[in-house]
Amino acid sequence: MTLPLLQIQELSVAFRQGERIHPVVDRVSLSLHAGETLALVGESGSGKSVTALSVLRLLPAPPVIYTHGDILFQGQSLLHADEASLRRVRGDDIAMIFQEPMSSLNPLHNVEKQLLEVLILHRGLRGAEARAEVLASLERVGIRQAKSRLGDFPHQLSGGERQRVMIAMALLTRPKLLIADEPTTALDVTVQAQILKLLMELRTEMGMALLFITHNLNIVHRLADNVAVMQEGKCVEVGPTHSVFSAPSHPYTQKLLAAEPGGEPLPMSPSAPTLLQINHLGVNFTQRRGLFRRQTTQKCAVREVSFTLRRGESLGLVGESGSGKSTTALAILRLLKCEGEIWFDGQPLHRFTRREMLPVRRRIQVVFQDPNSALNPRLTVAQIIGEGLLVHHHYSAEEQQRRLITALEEVGLDPASRHRYPGEFSGGQRQRIAIARALILQPDLVILDEPTSSLDRSVQAQILQLLKSLQEKHQLTYLFISHDLQVVRAMCHQVMVLREGEVVEQGECRQVFDAPSAEYTRQLMISAG
Repeated sequence: MTLPLLQIQELSVAFRQGERIHPVVDRVSLSLHAGETLALVGESGSGKSVTALSVLRLLPAPPVIYTHGDILFQGQSLLHADEASLRRVRGDDIAMIFQEPMSSLNPLHNVEKQLLEVLILHRGLRGAEARAEVLASLERVGIRQAKSRLGDFPHQLSGGERQRVMIAMALLTRPKLLIADEPTTALDVTVQAQILKLLMELRTEMGMALLFITHNLNIVHRLADNVAVMQEGKCVEVGPTHSVFSAPSHPYTQKLLAAEPGGEPLPMSPSAPTLLQINHLGVNFTQRRGLFRRQTTQKCAVREVSFTLRRGESLGLVGESGSGKSTTALAILRLLKCEGEIWFDGQPLHRFTRREMLPVRRRIQVVFQDPNSALNPRLTVAQIIGEGLLVHHHYSAEEQQRRLITALEEVGLDPASRHRYPGEFSGGQRQRIAIARALILQPDLVILDEPTSSLDRSVQAQILQLLKSLQEKHQLTYLFISHDLQVVRAMCHQVMVLREGEVVEQGECRQVFDAPSAEYTRQLMISAG
């Protein structure tokens, strides 16, 4: 029998804080052969990423200690290797795709420079040959008009496009082992399907092994040969994917498999008044290129979007990355220059000046996709949630504390934790903090931009249930942006499908999902699996 490419043997990892040692991974043993895919699944904080990062020794050495076991790559120990040996392995033999592309890409360098750097360092390619390789890799991961995007900086790309650039960068080195930490979290279902197909093709072509960390069990079912389930630092179940999915033996695995989004949106009152009406919304961006950036072209990002939302109703905006979902939301918030009409509770927001918009902003709040970047790490939870009260209201200190405690209790957080910082909370808890920050101002409309995409399934189910209960209690209206069609079906009364800034289909959620009329919608449904 051939030797495994990667062997993790009884690995234990701990964090040292002063004299105290906190174990985070406890005697995990895994093996991975060339050409195989092993999926590592479990809730946030289960030890998945710590295990994966340990393979390349990317965890900071002073607080992190390896208390037991070893990691072997092609029979050689990585835990006991010197820095020179590790540098030869990193990138060349083992590459990694990180979860958050915005913090992994250099904001000061354009796409071309960052990808060329990889080819120069690891494969010695330069000039026209290297540029052709860069273009081919970007096209292969689904970047449209790749040649025109080479000069773009990370902030000019959508979340899905940034993740595709990260995947292209990792695959340029043609590694023997690819570690992918939630690589498809920010991607819509069609691009997700493309990326999974690409990874499977490369695995076959190159004999590449894949260690895939994810909370999306649909992906595991389609991609992985074997699956390892982690809970509180321990590996509670390992086996072939089909066996684990069809007959899970551990209660925790059974719980994960049962946590898929489900249910129906809350019943609507037939007499509910209209809160938001959008008529022929359009957004155009001016692009400047050429010498001294004198050449200008108009790019249409959103065209002729119209819909009506009643109080207590939810509308799901779905579509591929770059389809105009977030641009539509920013235009409604009057944070982008736009055409058309925006009527909110009978008020013509499209005619309002910046000063006239200020009192309206309290009534329209936003919950962003990534709580890590949406919450200021230097402020306590109390300061983050209470900031809106300081801007929009003039309550006494006692009233502010009362409202703060109420907001935390409503989202299921302990008010005693309000003096802690965001970094001391899990991903699901940080998203609850972001929801509390929006709710403390008692808004009428909440725009939810991918609020559950970065969360594992069990935490996602908790957040969706929380959003439904808050909607029922406060008669909230939701504009729900998501690429997860299961989530949209469970939450929304209406759905609007966008493609390249245009509406291809809209209507009642159940009707659109059960009998889609547009071919593009049918493709989205097929890709969602």
